[in-house]
Amino acid sequence: MLDKLQSLEDRYNKLNELLSDPEVISDSNKLREYSKEQSDLEPAVTAYRKYKTSVEELDDAKEMLASESDSDMLDMIKAEISELTSDIEASEEELKVLLLPKDPNDDKNVIVEIRAAAGGDEAALFAGDLYRMYARFAEANRWKTEVIEANSTGVGGYKEIIFMIHGKGAYSKLKFENGAHRVQRVPETEAQGRVHTSTATVAVLPEAEDVDVEVRNEDVKVDTYRASGAGGQHVNMTDSAVRLTHLPTGIVVSCQDEKSQIKNREKAFKVLRARLYDKYQQEAEAEYAESRKSAVGTGDRSERIRTYNYPQNRVTDHRIGLTIKKLDQIVEGKIDEIIDALLIEDQTSRLQEVSE
Repeated sequence: MLDKLQSLEDRYNKLNELLSDPEVISDSNKLREYSKEQSDLEPAVTAYRKYKTSVEELDDAKEMLASESDSDMLDMIKAEISELTSDIEASEEELKVLLLPKDPNDDKNVIVEIRAAAGGDEAALFAGDLYRMYARFAEANRWKTEVIEANSTGVGGYKEIIFMIHGKGAYSKLKFENGAHRVQRVPETEAQGRVHTSTATVAVLPEAEDVDVEVRNEDVKVDTYRASGAGGQHVNMTDSAVRLTHLPTGIVVSCQDEKSQIKNREKAFKVLRARLYDKYQQEAEAEYAESRKSAVGTGDRSERIRTYNYPQNRVTDHRIGLTIKKLDQIVEGKIDEIIDALLIEDQTSRLQEVSE
């Protein structure tokens, strides 16, 4: 591990030199590439330098202990040795996590697709609640939320809503939200006060750039049509809505949220690229996912991952057995406790794999 960390620090120092080179500074592509690489290395290098400092201080303290005779000084040195030993052990665990292979998608923006499933109008209302929960979480992280497509219902929910969250690290935080979310509550229309159960599915896709997946024009059928729904008189006057059909896979994407056909087309292609990227990734990782039985799950969209119980103000994540009695705060977007627990579980699982 130490050899690996030293090589990372050497590379980090080399990047410092390169980023000061006039030739690199004048080349925007190289400048961007080296800056990103350095940024990715920085957390591990910073932790490694802290670790090395603690080791040096521990060696010095041990030397002082061997030559010291004053009892008060001996007590102080022993206390320092104990503290430094604890620091080093904590640093070693941190470094193990930092050396785990990084998900190349972690820093990307995400496209989130929420669909009402079982439960009719109540499921659609729940889909709307989930959208607002993620939108508020994004706002708390100073990320931007942009609706791509929304199929709303008359009762205030969504049969389907697709939106993008723009923000560094958005995928790393939200990637474990894939799956079926279940709500248990008394609908407003329920006269008997009985608790109903409804579900909605969530899919979180990393935004795919052109370099991630190639979408050839000849593989895409583009249809335009008149938008429907909210939007004033405009929706019935021009063919601004866009539907894309990817012929090789049969994936269909539509977008009518913008008044401009060009903007709708641009948004639809973003979703298409993300879905294709996700499809190819799922296929490539199927064998690995089968062998890796992580408690966090494989991202299967049909897997029931979480229950939101309103009468008991309780949220339970079934993958890791986490129960939090703060549903009122969770639906307001305060989901950090759940996300942090899922990240720790995933890291623990991957560390175990490495050690085995």
